[in-house]
Amino acid sequence: MMSAQIKADETQEAPDTDGALLVAYANGDATAARDLMIRLTPRVLAQANRLLADQAEAEDVAQEAMMRLWKIAPEWRQGEARVSTWLYRVTANLCTDRLRKRRTVPLDAVAEPLDDTDSVADQIQGRSRLKALADALASLPDRQAQAVSLRHLEGLSNPDIAAIMDISTEAVESLTARGKRALAAVLAGRKAELGYDDG
Repeated sequence: MMSAQIKADETQEAPDTDGALLVAYANGDATAARDLMIRLTPRVLAQANRLLADQAEAEDVAQEAMMRLWKIAPEWRQGEARVSTWLYRVTANLCTDRLRKRRTVPLDAVAEPLDDTDSVADQIQGRSRLKALADALASLPDRQAQAVSLRHLEGLSNPDIAAIMDISTEAVESLTARGKRALAAVLAGRKAELGYDDG
């Protein structure tokens, strides 16, 4: 059974210190809550921002995901699943819900975040690339976009993605392969425009 295999794989990894902190928080340790916030919120925010391409919405999702984590803390059974896997799944589901609700909102209306460390030219090109990627991801079916984002933008392993999306590892591989092919087709004609011209 897939979930049993994922749980077995997880137990062979490093100890789930997030789970220990969550249990400590549930037992009244405020320091554990702070440590979890510092450790997990940036990851959740990055995942939501990549899926939604909207900083304000991503912040709302991150806040909601963390609130759900605090609510389930008293029932958390350490060792059955990793906190990070649970949180990625909740974040992905919240993002999917928001994407479905805003299908009629054009992505042109979404402002891209600025990176003040780059030159103006680099910022413009970076925004163009981010927008092109966001547009291309938005053109994919939700599950493909989610799998590609988790694999290639978040850097998660296929078994982790399978646990987050509640599908088999083979299904993850299929979704990411189809998603990559679709993204390549969508972006193929824009290489020069985005600064990837080899010639």
